[in-house]
Amino acid sequence: MNTILQIKDLVKVYQTEDISVKALKRINLEINKGDFVAIMGASGSGKSTLMNILGCLDYPSSGEYLLDGVQVNTLSKKELADIRNQKIGFVFQGFNLLSRTTALENVELPLVYNRKYKGGNIKAAAIEALKKVGLGERIYHNPNQLSGGQQQRVAIARALINKPPIIFADEPTGNLDTKTSIEVMKIFQDLNDQGITILLVTHENDIALYAKRIIELKDGHIKKDHLVEPRRIASEDLNNYSEVE
Repeated sequence: MNTILQIKDLVKVYQTEDISVKALKRINLEINKGDFVAIMGASGSGKSTLMNILGCLDYPSSGEYLLDGVQVNTLSKKELADIRNQKIGFVFQGFNLLSRTTALENVELPLVYNRKYKGGNIKAAAIEALKKVGLGERIYHNPNQLSGGQQQRVAIARALINKPPIIFADEPTGNLDTKTSIEVMKIFQDLNDQGITILLVTHENDIALYAKRIIELKDGHIKKDHLVEPRRIASEDLNNYSEVE
């Protein structure tokens, strides 16, 4: 089976005392293994709601959601937490690092909570993940000793540590300058080349063009879903940007 993520007739309704808001309206979507998908849309389009449901952070109001063959919309909160830990890596705009712990300790954390981990030495696995994102020399630095781009690399290493089949990145370049954003997108392209499926939420057209597929949401519907020829990043491209813009 090549499909890693499938949703059928997905609906999400937010209910208050006086009003109900339908954030997602019968969404149907399939993501294949090895896809690199950018999800776009204006504020209120439903993209954050969709990402939260796909990332097993929230439940749909109705519809089906299958992740790597598991129907997750009927799972308990504990079962959802296990799915998040073992099958999904998260990267956020605000990095979400623990401020008083080193890069190494931040990356180790998901393995500490992975009850099924049998990969051996946790520290060695975390060091390997940090080296993979080019931070082998910064493993004992705290977040306040790292630049924004380096903090995002730590977050990516943390997302990789459980070897998940899919990574969700929510506005991962939103707090970064142009050069650092491109460096981060190159890491995502390299990971995708290694077979990891990437789902990226972004409001930046330029960032979406590094993906292989762009999904545009509007008013809770998929307005457009199309394949694109990704803008590939070569190492020499990074030299075209100054360190600070």
